[in-house]
Amino acid sequence: MAKSPVVDRAGKTRLRESLERAKRGQGPSIGQWLEFPGYSLAKTVAPLGEDWVLIDTEHGNITDNEMALQVAAVASSGASPIVRTVGSEPWMIKRVLDCGAHAIMVPMCETKEQAESIVQCCKYLSPRWPQGNRPAGAMFAPPAFSQNDREYLLTANENVMVCVQIESRKGVENVERIAAVEGIDMIFVGPNDLAASMGHVAFDHESIPEVQEAIAHVLKVGLAADKFVGHFAVNAEAAAKRIHQGFHFVNCGADIVALTAWMTGEMGKLKHLVGIDS
Repeated sequence: MAKSPVVDRAGKTRLRESLERAKRGQGPSIGQWLEFPGYSLAKTVAPLGEDWVLIDTEHGNITDNEMALQVAAVASSGASPIVRTVGSEPWMIKRVLDCGAHAIMVPMCETKEQAESIVQCCKYLSPRWPQGNRPAGAMFAPPAFSQNDREYLLTANENVMVCVQIESRKGVENVERIAAVEGIDMIFVGPNDLAASMGHVAFDHESIPEVQEAIAHVLKVGLAADKFVGHFAVNAEAAAKRIHQGFHFVNCGADIVALTAWMTGEMGKLKHLVGIDS
């Protein structure tokens, strides 16, 4: 399938196009997840076939400056940059939006009120968004959308996507109300924290029926609310499972996962080839 430009003339991003494609059943929206900082890393990963690259400032070793550099690298290399924030504080959201992210992912959303506050922070005041309170000073964002300042101000409310993570028991309990909030574009399941919030070992979530039932419930609610729905995946097999389950948006591992797996595997091969005991 031929790829469209990362942003079209109206500022519509590849991320949004890929999600709309996924909703039509024409292939999932897929991407990679960065925990490491580095412009060159982002520039290398972005053109490898993904629709988007997520820059993780919550758990990744990524400062504001590195975030801005990686957003620019991804946007200039043919994929949509997404940034996961540290939290839902307005200043955290503002920093992400002002660097030009095509979408923002906010972790640990647990209530309708929290979701509404997140949307308000992401929207400029307008007739459609009378509660919008995003400051109009995003001088570095327009280039990531191939726009000038005026074009960005007029289109950002529609083009910048808002995603919240459901990753706790409380979030699952309130997911119907969260999904009903106008301006929330995507619901994203964080399975590790979800399992932990239910009293289980986080990385065992695949084998825990209670957690899998909660994930299925979030998916069902998100689809019923006509939202895009995403899920974290550690590798291709896990990603394919969630895509076949009905999720629109799935990552295929992360930089640290790929690096660790490759280096461990190659070192094991080398030791075997030269007769070194592990």
